[in-house]
Amino acid sequence: MRAFLIIAPDGSLLFEAAGVADILGHANRFCPNADGGAYRIAFAGTQAHRVVHGASGLNLLADHRLADLDPATEWDTIVIVGRGTSEDEGNKVADWVRRAAPNARRVVSICGGAMVLAQAGLLDGRRATTHWRLLDTLQSRFPNVIVERGPIYVRDGPIWTSAGVTAGFDLTLALIEDDYGFTTARNVAQELVMFLRRPGGQSQFSRYVVDLARNPGPIRELQSWILDHLTEDLSVERLAEHVAMSPRNFTRVFSREAGIPPAKYVEEVRLDAARQRLEQGSGSVEQIARATGFGNGLNLRRVFERNLRITPTEYRERFRMLSVA
Repeated sequence: MRAFLIIAPDGSLLFEAAGVADILGHANRFCPNADGGAYRIAFAGTQAHRVVHGASGLNLLADHRLADLDPATEWDTIVIVGRGTSEDEGNKVADWVRRAAPNARRVVSICGGAMVLAQAGLLDGRRATTHWRLLDTLQSRFPNVIVERGPIYVRDGPIWTSAGVTAGFDLTLALIEDDYGFTTARNVAQELVMFLRRPGGQSQFSRYVVDLARNPGPIRELQSWILDHLTEDLSVERLAEHVAMSPRNFTRVFSREAGIPPAKYVEEVRLDAARQRLEQGSGSVEQIARATGFGNGLNLRRVFERNLRITPTEYRERFRMLSVA
């Protein structure tokens, strides 16, 4: 039997913690040969009491207070769901996990829990992901983390991290498969009417939030201009000419001000525009490719597959507005 400790900070989405527990609990039904069942699950709250106050107003009564648990206790897997609502809470959880990690076979985070693992130093030099809204924050606050922006979960040695919310369920199925094999994970997925492998690949389909440069000036003005001129020549040379800089100096200044190289910025805003048109409009892939500066459907498909692991047509089928004919 594998002992799981699920740490649920205050303000968590409780269905994340409960969902992980339910998925693991169902695995017990399909592992009759496991000694006492596949998993033993315990919840720990992070407050002075055992009540975890959920973001929705619902509460969960934990089995333990985290402060009462000895970090030297051996757990098969420690799971952190969310990052808490205060800096003090996050510091306490990070400190406990830092001391407990050497005694666990695996340490797992769901959604913002990756911020806690990073704070504990467990992600230094490792690949990791988190909710798409936190990707830039994770990278800027913890530059030693190798942030993966596409996958819904990432495994790097004994550390597993997932993207936001329900991505943690995909990760949990992956843990079951790692522990007890494909057949058990498949049986659990079928029982719970889940995808063992999401259609279109394991991508969180995060909305690219491309921020404008931090400071007012020519780079921010250029970014706004780019958004209105996606079909024009947006090469580095052309953009550098637009702001009267040499290409080399322009690339350096743009990257510093915007936090992203100019070519990558152009690709992301074009991709974002294409995604919106696929979600909201009925134009063909070729028409959308031309309207967003990709030139043709082949180029658009390549960018989609590289960034989202899915084709434009598959993306439209999954995210198209119901009102679009």
